[in-house]
Amino acid sequence: MKNLFPTAALLAALGLAACDSKTATTGEARTAPSAEAAAALTTPEAAPTSGAAAVATDEANAAPAPDPSTIPAAKVNDVAAILARPQVPILCYHQIRDWTARDSRSAKDDIVPIATFRAQIKMLADSGYHTILPDQLYAYLTTGAKLPSKPLMLTFDDTDLDQFTIARPELEKYGFKGVYFVMTVSLGRPHYMSKDQVKQLSEEGNQIGSHTWDHHRVTKYTEQDWVTQVDKSTKTLEELTGKKIKYFAYPYGLWNPAAFPELKKRGFVAAFSLSEKRDQNDPLFTVRRMIASGYWGPNALYKNMVLSF
Repeated sequence: MKNLFPTAALLAALGLAACDSKTATTGEARTAPSAEAAAALTTPEAAPTSGAAAVATDEANAAPAPDPSTIPAAKVNDVAAILARPQVPILCYHQIRDWTARDSRSAKDDIVPIATFRAQIKMLADSGYHTILPDQLYAYLTTGAKLPSKPLMLTFDDTDLDQFTIARPELEKYGFKGVYFVMTVSLGRPHYMSKDQVKQLSEEGNQIGSHTWDHHRVTKYTEQDWVTQVDKSTKTLEELTGKKIKYFAYPYGLWNPAAFPELKKRGFVAAFSLSEKRDQNDPLFTVRRMIASGYWGPNALYKNMVLSF
């Protein structure tokens, strides 16, 4: 697999993947940018409408997102068709705060300074991106359902408080919604979200997903781990939100095929990894995301999105 980042500096900037585990890569990136992608590598220009301003027209043209359980099995596309669909850019954020002297060089990939985060989100809105939620992505991948133009998913891992106090109002400013993968051991602890805040995010139209109880690696699970890490955590989130928890994000982005049947029998319909290549037999349980690095200004983020997706 060839890497598409044009300079060593960009490779260094990408650094380690979420929670300092896997080195982020461009996954299934093309061996060379298409003409369209190459043209897009210039500084993004403001779109005629963006964010909240585009909702009335562009979102109206997207197909309503059905609950995955209502899609007949006969209408779900085969694996080859799912893999052939263009991937939707999915960004992953962790901490949103200013760097401190204690932060290591690699940790700064997962820590996005507040001004940088605001500039990144403004760029996405000004460039005409529209956020989608997992039900929309699932319907698109499995049936070809229509998405709004320039679809994008914004995801947040680990339940950090700044995702509520900083990210939430910034997304609201542009009519964006987010997907919050919650680690339930953290609920109510200092510097993490409370149960009421997670419930509020859900009630405001954001998606809540599972990120296990305490971030234990799925690849090392025993039978009891599935109970402690997933079953109990999922029950907590479902009681909190009053909604079925259907989507899962792997701690550290690490997965193995043995996890897929365990997640499926627990009612999950898709799972999110990081920048590793999707499983060629079960792409719905290895949906790719890209770390939005704290080193990237808005233009660098835009260029890396184009190259990776």
